[in-house]
Amino acid sequence: MPGTSRNAALTLATAVSLTLLATACTGQSGSGATDDPKAETTITFWHGWSAPAEVKAVQENVDRFEKAHPNIKVKVVGNINDDKLNQALRAGGSKGPDVVSSFTTSNIGKFCSSGAFLDLEPFIEKSELDLDKIIPKPMLEYTQFEGTRCALPLLGDAYGLYYNKDAFEKAGIEQPPKTWSEFAEVAKKLTKPEGSSYEQLGFMPNYHGYETTTEHYMAQWDHSYFDDEGRSAVAEDPAFAEMLTFQKKLVDELGGYAKLEKYRTAFGDEWGAKHPFHTGQVAMQLDGEWRLGMAKDAGVGFEIGTAPLPVADDEVDEYGKGFLSGTIMGIAPQSEKQNAAWELVKYMTTDTEAVVAFSNAIRNVPSTYAALKSPGLKTDPAFKTFLDIAQHPESNSPPASVNGAGYMLTLQDLGYRYESGKVKNLKAALKQTAAQIDRDIEQAK
Repeated sequence: MPGTSRNAALTLATAVSLTLLATACTGQSGSGATDDPKAETTITFWHGWSAPAEVKAVQENVDRFEKAHPNIKVKVVGNINDDKLNQALRAGGSKGPDVVSSFTTSNIGKFCSSGAFLDLEPFIEKSELDLDKIIPKPMLEYTQFEGTRCALPLLGDAYGLYYNKDAFEKAGIEQPPKTWSEFAEVAKKLTKPEGSSYEQLGFMPNYHGYETTTEHYMAQWDHSYFDDEGRSAVAEDPAFAEMLTFQKKLVDELGGYAKLEKYRTAFGDEWGAKHPFHTGQVAMQLDGEWRLGMAKDAGVGFEIGTAPLPVADDEVDEYGKGFLSGTIMGIAPQSEKQNAAWELVKYMTTDTEAVVAFSNAIRNVPSTYAALKSPGLKTDPAFKTFLDIAQHPESNSPPASVNGAGYMLTLQDLGYRYESGKVKNLKAALKQTAAQIDRDIEQAK
């Protein structure tokens, strides 16, 4: 979903807000819920979607829930970002939400450890849900932290490769690349310089490019952000140096950092019709499944191809995997209607009809096995690419941390400095980055 794409400033602001929340929120166990879920009641659900079609889809799902649970009415409030949500959870009171959702998957460590979202395990046990049989493993992993399950996935996002089939044909490229070395050659072959700029760029590798973040790149290498003792492994795991070195080399080979950054300023808005992939300014794009619908709505003048992102050259057997994230859904700890709130969470995240209908409406990846295989799911070869990525056993998300996305932002900052040439000694910089990550996490604890 478009809402899951976050820039560093927004993520950092959210991290600060959640740090404040951790000092003010004392979530209670769901086993203490005393309300009668069969009684006539009204609960409030806060979500982050804002586009008219998305808001409509949320309401339609809620309407289906109310039909199945006629005693529970749901007041829906949209366009709630994490900052607004955190303020409400800190304030508490009857005007706050009962059911909450967030696009910021990387903050699950904070949500669970601080008690910002209620522990759902008592509700899951009472409902006798075997989540391992219901929800794909990567999605289960990014909705819990250190044994505390404070959320469930509400649809997901899978990242892959979009490519301009017409540009591929003109360049004599028969299929999308499977390894990063193949990808570099394809990107160079698709690049058409024009003076100090480009007529067409094969791929925008810079980290300020849309979705080309360090965590999205890293998903295509076997890697471990942390060692067995919970300390940063970015300086010890060779995958991080390999990824950063590959990206920097691609930046240099496609024209250099300054030239690419200048070209990037001509790009239209990421969520608008003038996105550079839509306009043909770039021939390949790293993006989530939502781009397919947005590109079609923009009326692109070429045939769109989709494929998994390439993998490291020595890991070709893992081709097909990708970066995963998605919306997370939970219960506000201050809610006095937690049992009724659970009924909505359970319905929207595990009911096959509800998940399929919502996926069809907003074109995100279903978050249950049954929905992924449902004959009611609207799909086509291009969209199926992302369904396959979501189910690939090696697809992954960055591990949860008590400081949320803080450690990823620290690595991303190194990426910015390295690609621009400000960092000359990558090995030393990775050691400094690892030390900074460890200090920040220790402070957050």
